[in-house]
Amino acid sequence: MEKKICIHPDFKLNGRSYTKNSICELAIALIRDGEAHEKDLGRLILEWFDDNTYISLTTSGTTGTPKRIELSKQAMEASALATGEFFKLQPKDTALLCLPTCYIAGKMMFIRAVLLGLELDFVSPTKEPLKNTNKVYDFVAMVPLQVHHSITQIEQCKTLIVGGARLSDQTKDLLMDMMVNVYETYGMTETITHIAAKRIDEKYFTVLPHANISQDHRGCLVIEAPLIADYLIVTNDLVEMPNEIQFEWKGRYDNLVNSGGVKLIPEVIEQKLAEYIPYRFYVMGKSDKELGEKLVLVIEHKPYTLVPEAFDSLEKYEKPRETIFIEKFKETPNGKVLRKESIS
Repeated sequence: MEKKICIHPDFKLNGRSYTKNSICELAIALIRDGEAHEKDLGRLILEWFDDNTYISLTTSGTTGTPKRIELSKQAMEASALATGEFFKLQPKDTALLCLPTCYIAGKMMFIRAVLLGLELDFVSPTKEPLKNTNKVYDFVAMVPLQVHHSITQIEQCKTLIVGGARLSDQTKDLLMDMMVNVYETYGMTETITHIAAKRIDEKYFTVLPHANISQDHRGCLVIEAPLIADYLIVTNDLVEMPNEIQFEWKGRYDNLVNSGGVKLIPEVIEQKLAEYIPYRFYVMGKSDKELGEKLVLVIEHKPYTLVPEAFDSLEKYEKPRETIFIEKFKETPNGKVLRKESIS
């Protein structure tokens, strides 16, 4: 039988301490009177402190149709403690919850605070979460869009973890000169948020203490995290592993383009193009009679002429055969670009 979930005595939410009863009363009030993001938090609180041994949630839908899954509370606790150990979080550290609590990343920020005794401030998950405060936080999690729009205030975060998508090279360059410890994270709903992290100036992700990694025959990452899941998690993420606890993310296996028998990794090509295209973009395969698939460049902007040197760093087979301009990309509910759907 799993142990009952307790509230750490140092935990605070928006400056107030809570017992199990009082935080559940708050949750009911949020569900009754709150805005959408507050209702979501209220539902999370009631679900976390109920008698069930699991929490239900919906996956993001990045690699397929969003689906409803159940995650063990004991596994979520193990994930929270592993994060606390990796980032050396201490009771009474300040933290900011500015992610939607209907998804795993937002849920885990709340759960970490409850279990580790963090002083958590909860704000609306807008693109500018620091806009109305000058407070300095020990620990913050954001998505790249929020980092981009908070760049002038980002030094209010001592340690910042970023997930959901890759940071642009332009944003990384700005962050390098700032007094903030920024980590990119790797994870998914099934791994109960991140299982690895790396500083933005590092090449390789380092695995958190609760997980082990390997590769399958495709070169894709395989995750073993017995405290999180009682099965191997086989991903579609192509990686390079220099040792048994680190990996470099290369791209998605399901994004691979087979153009005339040459296998191309879109994410590798995108990295080379990033400094020449100031807008959101990606490359992908498009059906072609001669090549099977041809590589196309898709840019979220009105049509314009790219600078000629944009393609100089690309190998012969990496150069896009066509450029497509789109006014607005299609996205999942939490902001991840849907590549194929955007050009259909």
